[in-house]
Amino acid sequence: MSDGPAARRGPGDPWGGVRPFSIKTKLGALVVTSVLITTGLSVIAVHTKTELRFITVFSMIATLLITQFVAHSLTSPLDEMNTVARSISHGDYTRRVSESRRDELGDLAQTINVMADELEAQDLQRKELVANVSHELRTPIAGLRAVLENVVDGIAEADPETMRTALKQTERLGRLVETLLDLSRLDNGVVPLRMRRFEVWPYLSGVLKEANMVASARAGMASGSGSHTRTDVHLHLDVSPPELTAHADPERIHQVVANLIDNAVKHSPPHGRVTVKARRGPLPESLELEVLDEGPGIPRSEWRRVFERFNRGAVRRPHGPGSDGGTGLGLAIARWAVDLHGGRIGVAESERGCRILVTLPGEHSPLVG
Repeated sequence: MSDGPAARRGPGDPWGGVRPFSIKTKLGALVVTSVLITTGLSVIAVHTKTELRFITVFSMIATLLITQFVAHSLTSPLDEMNTVARSISHGDYTRRVSESRRDELGDLAQTINVMADELEAQDLQRKELVANVSHELRTPIAGLRAVLENVVDGIAEADPETMRTALKQTERLGRLVETLLDLSRLDNGVVPLRMRRFEVWPYLSGVLKEANMVASARAGMASGSGSHTRTDVHLHLDVSPPELTAHADPERIHQVVANLIDNAVKHSPPHGRVTVKARRGPLPESLELEVLDEGPGIPRSEWRRVFERFNRGAVRRPHGPGSDGGTGLGLAIARWAVDLHGGRIGVAESERGCRILVTLPGEHSPLVG
């Protein structure tokens, strides 16, 4: 059984292979028109007894004018395509070709625009990858540096617990480097999740402990990382029930919680309080997380935009001392990690400060790799 017209139609051929204004049709019409003009003028010459040389001259002029018109209609879009292609080769992926034609050149214009869209998307993914990795590498590096500096300065002993903390940071750094090296999957937008069941209380306790340790390390050094250096903000953990478990990728959830805490601490008032709440979700092994601070909050008009990359919100200055303006990547990374799980993240109503709610679907996550 043969395919129908819709099945034979290519992505750049909306006319199913039969174009009403194809280049072949135009060239054929040019030849027919030239012949008709010459024949018509010859008939007129016979009836009016006009000299043949005048008829020949008029025929040539008319044919040249029509040919020039057709040639211009064919070469003009080619010049535009050449200009756009040259811009793309120089790294400018914003230029596009007009797709108003209904012939082979229109198909070519559509193909060039699709190519430009894909190149622009890949270039954006590469830039986002560099920004994400640069942002995420700072946390384990700062934590490892804090541990080692404390040991070297004699503040802490090189006991097994301290070394285990340093080892944990090194392992996390190694996992981030593995993510960086796996460029093929990241470029294709495919990042597998290593889902497993874990206990929420000890896991989140470790994340909060690391956040305090990293903040203490940054407070003692000049840092333009965009992460907070606040040591006056109290972090509080509220997990109910205490034996709560969840099914997710711990590494990605670490990114979510760490970035939400970092954002909340930066905008907290002096000696403020940041609360991390964990509750059981509606589905098996699902999880609901909340991060609340006591800062100025986020205007409702900014609720959606705060998760965009490099968006630093409507608050011009961080509320508390010891924090800088940030890079505008933390909340975007948190949303990316939540989206991988098939979950939801957003700003929720709060009487005071900012309240960000995260919902993870647990075992029903659709993106498990």
